[in-house]
Amino acid sequence: MTVSGKTKRRFALATALRGVFMLLAGLYAVIWPTEALTVLVLAGGILLAIDGVLGLWSLTFGGGKSGNYWFDVASNGLSLLLGLLILVSPLLATIFTVTVMATLVGIVALVVGVMQIVVITREREHYARIWPVVLSGVSYVLLGLLFLFFPLLTASIGVIFGGVLLIMFSFGLFGWAWRLYQRSKAA
Repeated sequence: MTVSGKTKRRFALATALRGVFMLLAGLYAVIWPTEALTVLVLAGGILLAIDGVLGLWSLTFGGGKSGNYWFDVASNGLSLLLGLLILVSPLLATIFTVTVMATLVGIVALVVGVMQIVVITREREHYARIWPVVLSGVSYVLLGLLFLFFPLLTASIGVIFGGVLLIMFSFGLFGWAWRLYQRSKAA
């Protein structure tokens, strides 16, 4: 089935709009990192809560069994709990701040990293290579320590870094939109 030139131009326009939104979000994150961090924390809370609920549902009803059931229950339960704490925080603004949220992220990353290392070393005979999982666990532990010792700085730098990546990706989308537009003229 061939696509008309008009439809290709719509694809190009939609891709360009995605690039504009990505560019604006990236600029917002680079110029106002603390405000962008607040938005990201709320969006992250929503994602964590949804991930925790879906993970627990999968373990309970979806047949999503893995080798370590209680690790999966604990990680999904922590995901759900952290997501709910983040979503409740705007109502409790005097108690929960971005620093507390970053510290919670650091604690969760530390726990997940330690759990990964413990589980993979206990069950090493079931895996051909354990080093990728061990390195992943060590990365989580290091990230957790960074968030614990430098919570606001780490979160702000992460937002700025993410903003720079969004800006770079937006230019890729602009290039793609331009190529789509050029192809629509040839059709």
